[in-house]
Amino acid sequence: MKLDKLKSLSQKLSPNRLKVLANTAWLFADKILQLCLGLVVGLWVARYLKPDQFGLLNYAIATGSLFAPLASLGLNSIILRDLAREPANKDEILGTTFILKLCASILTIILTMITVRIIEPENHHFHLMVSIIVLATLFQQISEPIDYWFGSQVQSKYSVFSYTSAYLLINGVKLFLLQMRASLLAFAWVITAEKALGAIALGITYQLKGNSVLTWRFNMERAQALLKQSWYLILSGFVIFIYMRIDQIMIGQINPNPAELGNYAAAVKVSELWYFVPNAVIQSVFPSIVQAKDKSEELYYKRIENLLYLMCAISYTIAIPITLFSQPIIKILYGRNYLDAAPSLAILIWAGIFVTMGMARSPWLITENLMKFSAMTTAVGAVVNIILNFILIPKYGGLGAGIATLIAQFSASYASNAIFPQTRRMFLMQTKALFLVDWMKIGVKYFSRSSKDI
Repeated sequence: MKLDKLKSLSQKLSPNRLKVLANTAWLFADKILQLCLGLVVGLWVARYLKPDQFGLLNYAIATGSLFAPLASLGLNSIILRDLAREPANKDEILGTTFILKLCASILTIILTMITVRIIEPENHHFHLMVSIIVLATLFQQISEPIDYWFGSQVQSKYSVFSYTSAYLLINGVKLFLLQMRASLLAFAWVITAEKALGAIALGITYQLKGNSVLTWRFNMERAQALLKQSWYLILSGFVIFIYMRIDQIMIGQINPNPAELGNYAAAVKVSELWYFVPNAVIQSVFPSIVQAKDKSEELYYKRIENLLYLMCAISYTIAIPITLFSQPIIKILYGRNYLDAAPSLAILIWAGIFVTMGMARSPWLITENLMKFSAMTTAVGAVVNIILNFILIPKYGGLGAGIATLIAQFSASYASNAIFPQTRRMFLMQTKALFLVDWMKIGVKYFSRSSKDI
């Protein structure tokens, strides 16, 4: 009997599935290492800086990321799709993407520095911090085409090797800075140095695997086609930033106490610690979803539904205990100085359900060429977030920003799908997953059978 079960399991785990599982395992290993090391070193940094300095650093990070969606050009998922479908054209895809992202990153740096001088005209130290941090965007974007090439070939272990090497080195530098009692500016430099080292390591790995960046070529027609497909995603990226990060900028502008932002930033970091899980899963299953579309509509939608159910199950498993124990979690991780972060954490952790729903929706929108609805639905969330932030931050500070974020995520990733006829199918699938309808049916059948046996 056991032998039959093993044979059945081996038949289900086809070479393709095994490859996907192995790729996911590499991504998980990378993120778990970063999570563990980042927790230890990051918490030391937060305790060292205390809420006021920690708040200033995160204010600079949020401001430096203001135009990050422009730098990415919304191309990442499109690149992953095209590389999975056209591996023979990788040099043209990667070369075109590299040039587009390079130009967009330079424009991003210019726009960021203009903006920071408008919102903080007299704060020259803040200008310097942001100018250092925004350079990280350039290194991140020019290296991402290689990362997505490895991802499209289900070979993310090579990206893991590269990024992990840089991450380990940079965390050693952070420990050294803590021992030297370095200034806030030094920690800003570390952020950019990590991205730069990661880009260099990834480029070297790409070359060592028998590839060459020298064979990349730019194609104007492909560039135009990519931008035509992605401008909805660029707009979507901006509105995603608005309801993911504008709250920190608004707290920095509305509340003169940097400690308030420091506490809120601590809550945000804890609430987002686990986002690597859905990211790793979706990045690994994305090619199989795209390929299923060409094989069978039934198989295609079954895989999307399974992904939605998995995202919701993971979200509930994480949100419930963190809500119940938010105060001791903050106390253990950040210390007594950050206890005011606990109420915000208890609210923000529930936004993760809708964040993961939005992530799981992305492969469907891209495969169905419905990217414009990503921009439309996230625009709804952005408007909701800004309005609620203006109302709630003056009264409740970080807690108000947390409530605004939760409602905005609900609106953007879930509720707004009901507005448009083209996205209502996704809304219905998300609703079933949100309430775990199919799993509930299985549970009812199980208990009904059990009651008959009693």
